[in-house]
Amino acid sequence: MEKKRSSEDGLRIVDDFERSGLKRRQFCERNNLPLTTLDYWRWKKAKAAKPRLLEVAVEEPEPSGGFSLTLANGRRIESPWKFQEAELARVIRIVESA
Repeated sequence: MEKKRSSEDGLRIVDDFERSGLKRRQFCERNNLPLTTLDYWRWKKAKAAKPRLLEVAVEEPEPSGGFSLTLANGRRIESPWKFQEAELARVIRIVESA
């Protein structure tokens, strides 16, 4: 029966395997290690590396003073810029004619 390994030992085995460049079976045979042991510690390492969920606060965006406009042809214009009415009408005419 195989002795129980510490987490440090298990993670060291996985690191050694990853550096070896060998296939799982080759590594285990060379190191007299059951394949299931390597697989277990690889699973533990992968599980520990998964990102944890964090609580976040969602804030409303500050009003930009810009505009968003959907044209008849389905095109959408969004801009943080402020236009005079005549300039905006010119932009719309140019975009709708394209």
